[in-house]
Amino acid sequence: MLALADPELDNGPRTEKSATMRMCAVSRAVRPIDELIRFVVSPTGEVVADLKRKLPGRGLWVSASRKAVAEAVRRHHFGRGFKRDVRVAATLADDTEKLLVRGVAEALAMAAKAGQVLSGFSKVEAALRARQSGTASQAPIQALIHASDGAVDGIRKLDGLALQNRGNRAQSLGIPIVTVLISEELDLALGRSNVIHAALLAGPASRTFLSRSQTLVRYRSADDDKTAGTAAGNMK
Repeated sequence: MLALADPELDNGPRTEKSATMRMCAVSRAVRPIDELIRFVVSPTGEVVADLKRKLPGRGLWVSASRKAVAEAVRRHHFGRGFKRDVRVAATLADDTEKLLVRGVAEALAMAAKAGQVLSGFSKVEAALRARQSGTASQAPIQALIHASDGAVDGIRKLDGLALQNRGNRAQSLGIPIVTVLISEELDLALGRSNVIHAALLAGPASRTFLSRSQTLVRYRSADDDKTAGTAAGNMK
């Protein structure tokens, strides 16, 4: 349930009994918390994004949208919402996006450490063809990952294979394609150089990566009046 005493602020970090819906301080729309970003005031009085919803103190919620965060800064929603003097960086929308990108890269690195990532065009192509022919010997492919600055030809070829891989009803929509990171970010996450293509295999770490990627896509593409229920554009 949404807290009634103060619809904009929560009473602290999430617990098992915390609300699953909160009000956006900008649009005043009530949304699932997965479509919002929690902000808190640091001990030094600066507003910071609490992406994991664990930082202490009361939190103010804003739609997971660059536009919404920028508007919250421009229209001084944070000072009014927290009912105190706070320091808000003019670059808060950009800073929040950088934190989201870092979270995606960290999740991909964890998936790689767990053996849930294949990288390189040849390995990804071989895995897709094996899945298509029913001879795959590894965990199912959960998603294709391309560097957003990768060459179009390679991306088109692997995407075509992915769209042909429709083995059963659960997979009838094909394999998600994620293009939220540039090559340099993929390099750092996977500890290799010149990474353009990768395949994400099934596993707990993979689910975290997909969830964070979806949040990043929503942040880049959604507006403060309507937040997509599922990520689109850079994750399809």
